[in-house]
Amino acid sequence: MKKFNRIFLIVLDSLGIGNEPDAEKFGDGVCNTLKSISTSKKFFAPNLTKLGLFNIDGVEKNPVKNPLGNFARLQESSQGKDTTIGHWEIAGIISENPLPTYPDGFPEKIISELEKNFGKKIICNKPYSGTAVIHDYGQEHEKTGALIVYTSADSVLQIAAHEKIYSVDELYKYCKIARKIMTGKNGVGRIIARPFIGNFPNYERTSRRHDFSLEPHAETVLDSLKKNNFDSIGVGKIFDIFAGRGITKNLGINENNSDGMKKTLNLMNENFCGLCFVNLVDFDMKFGHRRDIDGYANAVTIFDEELGEFLKKMRDDDLLMITADHGCDPGAPGTDHTREYVPLIIYGKKIKSGKNFGTLPTFSVISSIIAENFDLDFSAPYEFKNIFNSIISKCS
Repeated sequence: MKKFNRIFLIVLDSLGIGNEPDAEKFGDGVCNTLKSISTSKKFFAPNLTKLGLFNIDGVEKNPVKNPLGNFARLQESSQGKDTTIGHWEIAGIISENPLPTYPDGFPEKIISELEKNFGKKIICNKPYSGTAVIHDYGQEHEKTGALIVYTSADSVLQIAAHEKIYSVDELYKYCKIARKIMTGKNGVGRIIARPFIGNFPNYERTSRRHDFSLEPHAETVLDSLKKNNFDSIGVGKIFDIFAGRGITKNLGINENNSDGMKKTLNLMNENFCGLCFVNLVDFDMKFGHRRDIDGYANAVTIFDEELGEFLKKMRDDDLLMITADHGCDPGAPGTDHTREYVPLIIYGKKIKSGKNFGTLPTFSVISSIIAENFDLDFSAPYEFKNIFNSIISKCS
């Protein structure tokens, strides 16, 4: 029998808390997203602090005496450090094999197949920064109508197009074609539409980005929620990450993290029963990859203010979990994600507080807690009944 009618799961995209033991295998040295941003004068997070963020193992910077939340440090079991694999593990799937990446660009065979099906030429075909690629190739794109195809260190194929050359719907159509081609051994985690506007040299990417994700290869806790007639609401790019699977209601984010939190706060007025799964991507997309420490820190400060409003609105039968999906240390070299532990904060008005669960070996503990709460017939890769049972002992 469920103890909480509503679970709110908020993913602070890329807010890692220190390199994992195998970080070197993933091309990373010492990295710590939280440490980098917490040194900024723009960082102020009293609500996260009082919930226990700085009491987590390995963080321990100015821990509070009596944290209101329960907390743990989660290590990724999957072989990756990207958004797709991170979220899938949160939802209960361990990915034993990494998704394919293309550090030298896509093979000619793939490019030829894409061009044939697009009926358009492709330019670039290199790992590239999203803002730099439209600066360097935007004029050629406008002149020739060729599509800008590029990748990154992540398992992605990205297609950029100016909205005056191709409508957003046309760009989405090309991405859907690419999604059908990029399967099997070439099954990248995401095909990403990157529309942009403006004139050279002041091109700007728009908020009409859209991700076309690889479908999860096994059942997730979201599938189980939907199958059992619970609500499974996605805010932000959750719908995209899971290719729509297991989602009963989709609320995208049109502008920024604050738009996502506004939608989440509005949902708190609704009497749904199930999960509200939120992804706040600005931390990663706008600041982590661009190695903008102050920008990242300020974004956390803004979120923390909104978190304060969220905490005030929580009902007795609400459970809040805050986590991340990987790291993207703005103080590290390069522009890529970083292989880091992530935080887990668990808070509810009816549960115990201040419990430190130490370091746990997988993100999938989160799916286990969700499954336990709603009594789902879902077997998470690792079962953590002791966590759920120990924190709900105050529940009536």
